[in-house]
Amino acid sequence: MAGRLLYLGNGRKFQSIAKLDDRFEAWGLKVDRYWAYDGQFPASLEGYDGIFLSGSPHGAYEDVPFIHREHALIEEAAAKEIPMLGICFGSQILASALCGKDQVFRRTSCEIGYKDLPLTEAAATDKLSRDLVDNVHMFVWHNDEVKAEHPDMTVLATSDDCPNQIWRYRQADIWGIQGHPEVTKSQAVIWFEENRERMEKDGADIDDLKAQAHEAAEAKTMLTRFAELVQNG
Repeated sequence: MAGRLLYLGNGRKFQSIAKLDDRFEAWGLKVDRYWAYDGQFPASLEGYDGIFLSGSPHGAYEDVPFIHREHALIEEAAAKEIPMLGICFGSQILASALCGKDQVFRRTSCEIGYKDLPLTEAAATDKLSRDLVDNVHMFVWHNDEVKAEHPDMTVLATSDDCPNQIWRYRQADIWGIQGHPEVTKSQAVIWFEENRERMEKDGADIDDLKAQAHEAAEAKTMLTRFAELVQNG
């Protein structure tokens, strides 16, 4: 039987350019899609083998109805020991819900660009990052940040400008990834152009980013590892 994944879309458009919900389906999962940004949530968490939380233009600290609902859902899912993975805002709201709302803050400047993210010692034995060696290459773009110092948080990867790029909650199957391993090389070129104005405002050179567009194949192993975990219940 296929593992059942709850996919929460937190963006202005339900499906991001990465179409990760479709990819999870192609990896053998039964995906239940809800557009959380538009106030859509499941009536119950019963029967779910995993939860994915997408990015968003919002901050996890904002006083927005769907954000409050998502905080509550995360707390319930953690109590039920349902595996969870959040990317970008998804990582931030996981940290906010499970480690405290002061765990997420607005940066003074944006971190944007392709980076090699050095791995910590803990990454070598982690279920999601154990395939990676020394560092992981991916695109990062964020104005909010998850603090690295918390007793319930194990940092798995860092950057030169952000001490918490990938983290795990306690020993639970719950992870946050600040960057964007989901975006392919071809998708990245389109994404950068579509967001040219916002990215340039955040300090990026779009033509340079397009030239650096990368498949981030090694980073994507974290996504397939999560899919396998959900599949295996």
